[in-house]
Amino acid sequence: MKVKYALGAAAGVAALMGAAPSLAADAQAYQPLGKGTLMVDVGVSAVVPDANDTMFTAAGADTGLKAQVSDAVMPTLGFTYFVTDQISVEAILTATQHDAFAVGGGSSTKVHSTWVPPPVATVKFHPFPKARLSPYVGADRNLMLYFAGQDYNGFKVRLKDEFGYAFQAGAGIAIVGPWSLKIDAKKVFTTTKATINNGALYSHVHLNPWVVSLGAGRKF
Repeated sequence: MKVKYALGAAAGVAALMGAAPSLAADAQAYQPLGKGTLMVDVGVSAVVPDANDTMFTAAGADTGLKAQVSDAVMPTLGFTYFVTDQISVEAILTATQHDAFAVGGGSSTKVHSTWVPPPVATVKFHPFPKARLSPYVGADRNLMLYFAGQDYNGFKVRLKDEFGYAFQAGAGIAIVGPWSLKIDAKKVFTTTKATINNGALYSHVHLNPWVVSLGAGRKF
């Protein structure tokens, strides 16, 4: 499941970016991107963590358990503003809920659930902003905040907020007038320390999720 989202998004983005130069079209059929453009899009995002980290005792002994985190899919609202013809800033409004599990010995025990926002402000470069198919790449650094947590099955879990960073690739596909479609994939690199039962157990959880989004938007 985790690899399917990532590979599918990567293949789609690569195909779109490779075709971009040949898909520039008549500007009368659609409104090209450019300086001062505001794009508002609505879609859905899948957040697919890659966590599979060892849980240790307070003394540093391996418990034989692994910390794993569930995937999530949520609606997404995005805003992109073009500072120049080729440079834009994107902000995303959404948050996803994830369950954390202690896995080992043939069993999986739910220990915690939490909400977390994805990368929320990225700077993007658009090499072909006037093309009907306009690919981009981007980067981001932001604070990963864990909120509205809930514990399960007798465990008490504390997650440390940490900075993360992300790399992004995607493309907008102009349809007609101001309307377009978007496919986007981000790879986020972030780690959090999970402290369990007041320090009796801990794990450095490498979440490192893929964030894969599909949506439709309008230019203003």
